[in-house]
Amino acid sequence: MSAQGSIGGVCPPAFEGVREVFQRSFDNDEETGARFTFLVEGQVFVDLWGGFADKSHTRDFDELTLTPVFSSSKAVAAFLIARLIDAGKLSYDQTVASVWPEFAQAGKAEITVAQALSHQAGLPGLTEPMDAAEWFDWDAICARVAAMAPMWPPGTASGYAPGLFGFVAGEIFRRVDGRTMGTALREDIAEPFGLDLSMGLPDSELARLAEVERPRSLPNFGKMNEARKAAFMTRWAAPGGARSPDAWRKAEFPSANIHATSEALARLAGALANDGMLDGVRLLTPETIGEASRERIAGPDQVLPYDVSWAAGFLRNPPNMFYGPSQTAFGHSGWGGSCIFADPENRVSAAYVMNRQSPELIGDRRAVALINAAYEALL
Repeated sequence: MSAQGSIGGVCPPAFEGVREVFQRSFDNDEETGARFTFLVEGQVFVDLWGGFADKSHTRDFDELTLTPVFSSSKAVAAFLIARLIDAGKLSYDQTVASVWPEFAQAGKAEITVAQALSHQAGLPGLTEPMDAAEWFDWDAICARVAAMAPMWPPGTASGYAPGLFGFVAGEIFRRVDGRTMGTALREDIAEPFGLDLSMGLPDSELARLAEVERPRSLPNFGKMNEARKAAFMTRWAAPGGARSPDAWRKAEFPSANIHATSEALARLAGALANDGMLDGVRLLTPETIGEASRERIAGPDQVLPYDVSWAAGFLRNPPNMFYGPSQTAFGHSGWGGSCIFADPENRVSAAYVMNRQSPELIGDRRAVALINAAYEALL
């Protein structure tokens, strides 16, 4: 094996430019291990993997490697909420408090499900000091969220909620469905369709887990404000404490704790790109996909240092165009580089995973280069 590991997978001659981009990231020492999967009409066109799953370069990163995808998980959570909408059990226009009465506290009674999912609720992070280990107590965090006052008037701006999004979406889901999101994902999606992804990771899968290398520099958060501080910069902004990281790996955090292959993520996104169909089974109607993916708010985000367009839990492609050339593409990116997206216009879905994180919050250049190369070959 070379010092960079070997490149494997599927890449037809017409998509050779994708392989070249993938290889170049390893040649330029920008990757340790990675995988990129690109589907058209639900069929795999490109599926490349390579490098190493660990920092010591003793395990190959291959088609069985599982990678934590951090905030790319939010697209899966949004997909699960859309399934409740599709079943008529929930509406984007109803208030969160209608299914979670405690959420009405501190001026939040009129916040809708759509506003909460599109980061308009004014809840980017927890403002009251706490032990970071409390993140592992689902009910305690939900109680804190329910009691918290919005940091700005709901509906007037977006402010990305890196951790709390998952508790809000997850508690809405639990109140309506009766199960946790992780359980529903396993029972309704992952196991029936053979998708190699889970919300949290059991010990039985530990041998397949990629070892993450943290960014070598800090993200550019832009000018600090109270919303960004609450989201990212307090001592309790992310799960921690003596039980972490093993507890983190096992827990269900719908915002950030999906462990998956890029093939599984791309196949799931394929349902969003193909009128709700996955392997001949309808998971969503086109109408619900349209409602889930339409713009709910756009403009400068209070937390992310970007102008963004938010759908109901999904990051829309314009104005940044991280997910190819389509104005209607949507998905989500994860801290350090991962991404998942669907493009209904071209019936394309794709995902990128890796274990060496970059400092980019969204729009990692490795992923963008792979996506653009794939579209250049396709269109």
